[in-house]
Amino acid sequence: MGTGAKRGILIGVIVVVIAFIALGTRVVPYGSEVAGAEQAFDPAVYGPEKFPEVRDAVVERAVEADVLAAAIADDKDAASAEYGVPSSGGTVFSVTMTGTFGEGASSIYAFDVDGLPDGLSIRVQTGPAINGTELRDATGDITFGEFTNQIDYQNAAASINDAMKAEVLEGLDTSALEGTTATITGAFTLINPEAWLVTPVSVEEG
Repeated sequence: MGTGAKRGILIGVIVVVIAFIALGTRVVPYGSEVAGAEQAFDPAVYGPEKFPEVRDAVVERAVEADVLAAAIADDKDAASAEYGVPSSGGTVFSVTMTGTFGEGASSIYAFDVDGLPDGLSIRVQTGPAINGTELRDATGDITFGEFTNQIDYQNAAASINDAMKAEVLEGLDTSALEGTTATITGAFTLINPEAWLVTPVSVEEG
Protein backbone atom coordinates (compact mmCIF):
# COMPACT_ATOMS: atom_id res chain seq x y z
CA MET A 1 0.00 0.00 0.00
CA GLY A 2 1.42 3.36 -1.03
CA THR A 3 2.17 6.29 1.20
CA GLY A 4 -0.71 8.28 -0.31
CA ALA A 5 -3.21 5.51 0.44
CA LYS A 6 -2.02 5.23 4.06
CA ARG A 7 -2.31 8.98 4.50
CA GLY A 8 -5.83 8.86 3.07
CA ILE A 9 -6.87 6.11 5.53
CA LEU A 10 -5.37 8.05 8.45
CA ILE A 11 -7.21 11.21 7.46
CA GLY A 12 -10.44 9.22 7.15
CA VAL A 13 -10.02 7.79 10.64
CA ILE A 14 -9.37 11.25 12.08
CA VAL A 15 -12.47 12.64 10.37
CA VAL A 16 -14.62 9.82 11.84
CA VAL A 17 -13.24 10.40 15.36
CA ILE A 18 -13.88 14.15 15.13
CA ALA A 19 -17.43 13.45 13.94
CA PHE A 20 -18.14 11.23 16.96
CA ILE A 21 -16.72 13.85 19.30
CA ALA A 22 -18.87 16.52 17.70
CA LEU A 23 -22.00 14.38 18.10
CA GLY A 24 -21.29 13.93 21.82
CA THR A 25 -20.50 17.57 22.50
CA ARG A 26 -23.16 19.98 23.70
CA VAL A 27 -22.56 23.66 23.16
CA VAL A 28 -23.88 25.72 26.06
CA PRO A 29 -23.95 29.52 26.00
CA TYR A 30 -21.88 31.14 28.76
CA GLY A 31 -23.90 31.72 31.91
CA SER A 32 -26.68 29.25 31.11
CA GLU A 33 -27.56 26.29 33.35
CA VAL A 34 -27.15 22.67 32.38
CA ALA A 35 -29.68 20.16 33.70
CA GLY A 36 -27.99 17.68 36.04
CA ALA A 37 -24.85 19.79 36.43
CA GLU A 38 -23.63 20.42 39.97
CA GLN A 39 -24.49 23.94 41.06
CA ALA A 40 -21.90 26.02 42.88
CA PHE A 41 -22.65 26.58 46.56
CA ASP A 42 -24.24 30.00 47.12
CA PRO A 43 -24.35 31.02 50.80
CA ALA A 44 -26.67 33.92 50.01
CA VAL A 45 -29.27 31.39 48.87
CA TYR A 46 -28.48 28.47 51.19
CA GLY A 47 -28.93 30.20 54.54
CA PRO A 48 -32.37 31.76 53.94
CA GLU A 49 -33.64 28.50 52.47
CA LYS A 50 -32.27 26.30 55.27
CA PHE A 51 -32.83 28.40 58.38
CA PRO A 52 -36.62 27.85 58.66
CA GLU A 53 -36.03 24.07 58.71
CA VAL A 54 -33.31 24.44 61.32
CA ARG A 55 -35.43 26.79 63.44
CA ASP A 56 -38.42 24.44 63.44
CA ALA A 57 -36.25 21.43 64.28
CA VAL A 58 -34.52 23.23 67.16
CA VAL A 59 -37.85 24.39 68.56
CA GLU A 60 -39.21 20.85 68.34
CA ARG A 61 -36.15 19.32 70.02
CA ALA A 62 -35.71 22.03 72.65
CA VAL A 63 -35.62 20.95 76.31
CA GLU A 64 -36.39 23.26 79.23
CA ALA A 65 -33.13 24.60 80.61
CA ASP A 66 -33.65 23.32 84.16
CA VAL A 67 -34.47 19.81 82.93
CA LEU A 68 -31.50 19.75 80.58
CA ALA A 69 -29.10 21.17 83.16
CA ALA A 70 -30.13 18.56 85.72
CA ALA A 71 -29.72 15.76 83.16
CA ILE A 72 -26.24 16.93 82.13
CA ALA A 73 -25.14 17.33 85.76
CA ASP A 74 -26.44 13.85 86.61
CA ASP A 75 -24.94 11.98 83.63
CA LYS A 76 -23.47 13.91 80.72
CA ASP A 77 -23.25 10.87 78.43
CA ALA A 78 -26.83 9.81 79.11
CA ALA A 79 -28.05 13.36 78.55
CA SER A 80 -26.15 13.53 75.27
CA ALA A 81 -27.69 10.28 74.11
CA GLU A 82 -31.22 11.36 75.05
CA TYR A 83 -31.25 15.03 74.11
CA GLY A 84 -28.16 15.81 72.06
CA VAL A 85 -26.95 15.59 68.47
CA PRO A 86 -23.32 14.54 67.95
CA SER A 87 -21.06 16.78 65.90
CA SER A 88 -17.34 17.12 65.23
CA GLY A 89 -17.16 19.96 67.77
CA GLY A 90 -19.09 18.12 70.49
CA THR A 91 -22.67 17.32 71.38
CA VAL A 92 -25.18 20.00 70.33
CA PHE A 93 -28.25 20.54 72.53
CA SER A 94 -31.43 22.45 71.80
CA VAL A 95 -32.75 24.39 74.78
CA THR A 96 -35.58 26.74 75.68
CA MET A 97 -35.51 29.08 78.67
CA THR A 98 -37.10 32.14 80.19
CA GLY A 99 -34.88 34.57 82.04
CA THR A 100 -33.32 38.00 82.30
CA PHE A 101 -30.52 39.50 80.27
CA GLY A 102 -27.50 40.45 82.32
CA GLU A 103 -24.37 42.30 81.36
CA GLY A 104 -23.30 42.17 77.73
CA ALA A 105 -19.90 42.28 76.05
CA SER A 106 -18.72 41.63 72.48
CA SER A 107 -22.18 40.73 71.15
CA ILE A 108 -22.78 38.23 73.96
CA TYR A 109 -25.10 38.71 76.94
CA ALA A 110 -25.32 36.83 80.21
CA PHE A 111 -28.75 35.28 80.67
CA ASP A 112 -30.04 34.53 84.16
CA VAL A 113 -32.47 31.62 84.47
CA ASP A 114 -34.08 30.50 87.73
CA GLY A 115 -33.84 26.92 88.89
CA LEU A 116 -30.44 26.06 87.43
CA PRO A 117 -27.62 24.37 89.35
CA ASP A 118 -25.19 26.68 91.14
CA GLY A 119 -22.19 27.49 89.01
CA LEU A 120 -23.91 27.14 85.65
CA SER A 121 -23.67 30.28 83.52
CA ILE A 122 -25.60 30.86 80.32
CA ARG A 123 -24.69 33.42 77.68
CA VAL A 124 -26.58 34.27 74.50
CA GLN A 125 -25.22 35.50 71.18
CA THR A 126 -27.09 38.62 70.14
CA GLY A 127 -25.08 39.91 67.16
CA PRO A 128 -23.96 41.59 65.11
CA ALA A 129 -21.30 38.87 65.03
CA ILE A 130 -22.75 35.34 65.26
CA ASN A 131 -20.12 32.63 65.49
CA GLY A 132 -20.13 28.85 65.67
CA THR A 133 -21.73 25.91 63.89
CA GLU A 134 -24.49 25.07 66.38
CA LEU A 135 -27.37 25.88 64.06
CA ARG A 136 -25.85 23.91 61.19
CA ASP A 137 -25.20 20.92 63.46
CA ALA A 138 -28.25 21.06 65.75
CA THR A 139 -30.47 18.78 63.66
CA GLY A 140 -27.94 16.21 62.47
CA ASP A 141 -29.45 16.48 58.99
CA ILE A 142 -26.78 18.73 57.43
CA THR A 143 -23.64 16.68 56.78
CA PHE A 144 -20.22 17.32 55.26
CA GLY A 145 -20.99 14.89 52.44
CA GLU A 146 -23.52 17.33 50.99
CA PHE A 147 -20.77 19.83 50.18
CA THR A 148 -17.85 19.95 47.76
CA ASN A 149 -15.26 20.88 50.37
CA GLN A 150 -14.64 22.07 53.93
CA ILE A 151 -14.88 25.73 52.91
CA ASP A 152 -18.44 25.29 51.62
CA TYR A 153 -19.32 23.33 54.77
CA GLN A 154 -18.08 26.18 56.96
CA ASN A 155 -19.82 28.74 54.77
CA ALA A 156 -23.07 26.81 55.20
CA ALA A 157 -22.86 27.36 58.96
CA ALA A 158 -22.11 31.05 58.50
CA SER A 159 -24.95 31.52 56.02
CA ILE A 160 -27.47 29.92 58.40
CA ASN A 161 -26.21 32.20 61.17
CA ASP A 162 -26.64 35.21 58.90
CA ALA A 163 -30.18 34.16 58.00
CA MET A 164 -31.03 33.74 61.67
CA LYS A 165 -29.60 37.17 62.44
CA ALA A 166 -31.74 38.76 59.73
CA GLU A 167 -34.93 37.03 60.89
CA VAL A 168 -34.54 36.86 64.67
CA LEU A 169 -32.12 39.55 65.81
CA GLU A 170 -32.76 42.34 63.30
CA GLY A 171 -35.20 44.20 65.54
CA LEU A 172 -33.48 43.43 68.83
CA ASP A 173 -32.13 46.54 70.55
CA THR A 174 -28.85 45.14 71.85
CA SER A 175 -28.01 48.47 73.49
CA ALA A 176 -30.87 48.10 75.97
CA LEU A 177 -31.14 44.40 76.76
CA GLU A 178 -29.67 44.37 80.25
CA GLY A 179 -32.44 43.87 82.82
CA THR A 180 -35.10 42.86 80.28
CA THR A 181 -36.78 39.47 80.25
CA ALA A 182 -37.21 37.10 77.34
CA THR A 183 -37.96 33.55 76.35
CA ILE A 184 -35.18 32.19 74.18
CA THR A 185 -34.95 28.97 72.22
CA GLY A 186 -31.66 28.02 70.65
CA ALA A 187 -28.76 25.61 70.46
CA PHE A 188 -25.34 25.25 72.07
CA THR A 189 -22.36 22.92 71.84
CA LEU A 190 -21.51 21.26 75.14
CA ILE A 191 -17.85 22.18 75.58
CA ASN A 192 -18.00 23.16 79.24
CA PRO A 193 -21.00 21.75 81.15
CA GLU A 194 -20.91 24.80 83.43
CA ALA A 195 -20.92 27.40 80.63
CA TRP A 196 -23.43 27.35 77.78
CA LEU A 197 -23.12 29.73 74.84
CA VAL A 198 -26.52 29.68 73.17
CA THR A 199 -27.18 30.68 69.57
CA PRO A 200 -30.88 31.59 69.40
CA VAL A 201 -33.46 30.67 66.78
CA SER A 202 -36.23 32.49 68.64
CA VAL A 203 -36.26 35.45 71.01
CA GLU A 204 -39.58 36.54 72.55
CA GLU A 205 -39.09 39.67 74.64
CA GLY A 206 -41.16 40.44 77.71
